[in-house]
Parts: sequence; structure tokens; C-alpha cells
Amino acid sequence: MGLHERMQESPYDDLFDKKSAERPLGRFKLPENESDPAEIYQLVRDELMLDGNARQNLATFCQTWADPEVRHLMDDCIDKNMIDKDEYPQTAEVEARCVNIIADLWHAHESKNAVGTSTTGSSEAAMLGGMAMKWRWREARKKAGKDTDKPNMVCGPVQVCWHKFARYWDVELREIPMDRSRYIMNAEEVLKRCDENTIGVVVTLGITFTGQYEPVKEIAEALDRLQKEKGWDIPIHVDGASGGFLAPFCAPALEWDFRVPRVKSINASGHKFGLAPLGCGWVVWSEKKDIPEDLVFYVNYLGGNMPTFAINFSRPGGQIIAQYYNFIRFGRDGYRKIQDGCYNAGKFLVRGLEQFGFFEFLYTPDEKKGIPAVTWKLKDNANLPFTLFDLSDKLRERGWLVPAYTLPAHCDNIAVQRVLVKHGASTDLMELLLEDMKRAVSALESYPPSPRKDARGSFNHS
Repeated sequence: MGLHERMQESPYDDLFDKKSAERPLGRFKLPENESDPAEIYQLVRDELMLDGNARQNLATFCQTWADPEVRHLMDDCIDKNMIDKDEYPQTAEVEARCVNIIADLWHAHESKNAVGTSTTGSSEAAMLGGMAMKWRWREARKKAGKDTDKPNMVCGPVQVCWHKFARYWDVELREIPMDRSRYIMNAEEVLKRCDENTIGVVVTLGITFTGQYEPVKEIAEALDRLQKEKGWDIPIHVDGASGGFLAPFCAPALEWDFRVPRVKSINASGHKFGLAPLGCGWVVWSEKKDIPEDLVFYVNYLGGNMPTFAINFSRPGGQIIAQYYNFIRFGRDGYRKIQDGCYNAGKFLVRGLEQFGFFEFLYTPDEKKGIPAVTWKLKDNANLPFTLFDLSDKLRERGWLVPAYTLPAHCDNIAVQRVLVKHGASTDLMELLLEDMKRAVSALESYPPSPRKDARGSFNHS
């Protein structure tokens, strides 16, 4: 619609009487003419009604709640490029403050001069940690006059970003499979897979599939013994995507961070239990020497000579400002109260699920040995006319996203469901979920679904 046509329309016309509302929005190519912004805003917003309600998404690890002030700060920063530190020096200062706050939270050796960076999420942060491990291993091998063509990395059941890392940077991934008696890795299984080509061990603080913490200190002590026996100095990288902003507040006695000397780097998602908006991650190294200088690039074409070692370059600064806002807004006590509230809501959900009588729990948040999540399967003798996949589908009718998926290798015949209890998932919301689960179970028992050809389903870690 050209400007002349727009001027001919009456300002008193209803929005849906306008010409732009008389045709579908463009899908495959740009329209020829411009349109009124208010009209297009409403039409695009109407399409977004078809998305699910984020607050009912109990599958995602990411935050679905934010203070109104966070939204205002995000608006204020929409035009600030995080990477342009010369043009936006105060945003750069805020990023540095966040790195120091996080380093102190994780007991870094020199938190006032900590080495770390913001990223677009924990996946990018994890890859930076993995790259640093490979670079350090390669440098040590070259100094010793040994080959560098067979690097490997040992881990438990990991999120897909580590599979990407292994493929992109040509590292053999020695992933410890689950066992019916053990859904996480342990020290014994780690030692079986380590050798002189192991660039590091990745220990996950809150595994994707169940929510459990893997035993960082136990594995570090085993690697200490291995070094004495074999001479292999194998570092640990902690994937604290979820647990990195939980354990410091809710399990402060747990030694998983830089208090364990073998831990050289940690990544976490600010946009998970760090309470920041989507698009915020962090990686911190315990000391400057732990990040190879070869991974740092210096650029001067934005107005100053600035070091950068994130994979992404241009990105918005709003998420970093919002993370800092949350740190100052809540403090240690506020974070503890919010996270404790999540654990308590999870315990309430467990008590409600127990009343069904046919669920068996793989993980509950009662002892805070993992993140505030609940993971369950059907009891072997349940003898029900439906599967967890059917229950998941039925709950979607009421807007709930409670994923059903199968566990990875060696346990891939076990189907489970999992709920992530995040900021904003109150006990009242859990009660509403339980009521809808009762209705869903009753409907499935009364009208059993047809058997599925493939009950494995799929799972996407968002």
C-alpha cells in the first residue's frame, strides 16, 4: 500500500477493515509496498497467538518470567551492540562486573581479575570451554614432542551442544552410557575411558535427561589418583548450564566449582536459573593461564583495540544488562528464596504425582542433589491403556508442555516425563497441572488411544 492510498483511508476505520487485513501476510517474498505499522503489528501479533503459552512450557530449562523492569531495560538496550566496547563502555563495564560476580560466586582463585565472557547461551560457552581444553592439551603434547591427531573427551549423558563440539572440532566423544542402576556417570566409568589423549572430562551439574548433579569432587579425586599413577594431568570442565546458578544458593556446601583445583572452567546459562532473558550465557576460567592466548582476538575497527574470545561477534547488550539487574535486584538472599521456592513447588508436585499410584520417580528435588525438576516413568506393572506419550499429548490440549521422551543409549527402552520447575512456576500452578493430569488420565482410561507405531517420540532441549 502506497502513501497516497493510506491517506485516502479514514482514520476511523476499524483495523480489520483496512486493506492489509484483507490478504494473508507475505510468506515467501517481500511485498511490493509498505504498510501501516499498527496494522502489521496487530496481524503479526495475531499469528503469535498460535504459539504456546510460555509459562505452561514445563519442558524448557529457560526462563519464562521477568520483572517489568527487565523488559524496560531490554528496550533501552535494543540498539546497543555488546561487542562494540569502545562505543558502549558502560555496557562493557557491566559485563565485566557480571564476570567478577559469577567468578566470586564460583570461588575463582582471583575473582577480581577473573577471565570470562558473556555468550549467547551455555552452548556457546560450553564450546569455548571445550576449545580451551583442546588447545591446552595440544600445546602440552607439542612441547612433549608427541602427536596431536587423536584427542578425546570423556563425559556422561550430555546435551547436544557437546556432540556438536566433538564433531566441529574433531574430538572423539567418549560418552558414558546410562545404566538402570545409574543415570549419571561416576568416577569408575570415567577412569575406564581416560588416556593420554584425553583433553578433559566434562561433568554436568544437572543433566538434561533427569536433572541430577554429577559428582564433580569424586571424579576430580579419581583423576588426581590417575595423575599420580600415569602422569596424565586431565582437567575438568563443569557444564553448569542449569546448576551453576542453583548450587551456590541452595547447596552451598557442595564442592563442584573452583574450590576443586582440577576444575579449570565452568559454563552456565544466565537465561536458565540465572533468571536473565533468553540469549545470555557465561563461561569463566579459574585463572588467566587457563585460557590459551591463541583463542583471543584483538580488533580495532570499532574504535578501540579490544580483545574478544567469544564465538559470536555482534549481539545485543540487553541480556547482559538484565543479568546485572537481577544480580543487584535479588542478591544472594533473593536468589536463594526464589530457587528454594522452585524446589518446594517441585516437592509439592511429587506428592501430587504419588497419589496416582503408577508413577516411579527417577529423580525428585527433595535432597537438592540436582536442579528443581521431577522425572518419572510408569511402573513396570502399571498395566495402563496409554503411554506417557499419550499423556503428554493429552496435556497439550490444556496448553501444558510436559515432554515425554526416551533415555539415551542402554536405557533407550525407558520412556520418561519431566517437569522443570522454574521461577514463576508456583505451587498453585503445580496444583492446576495436577488437576489437568487427573482429567487427562480419566479421559485416556475411558477412551484408550490407538497403539503407537513408534513410542520413542522425540526430545528437543531448548
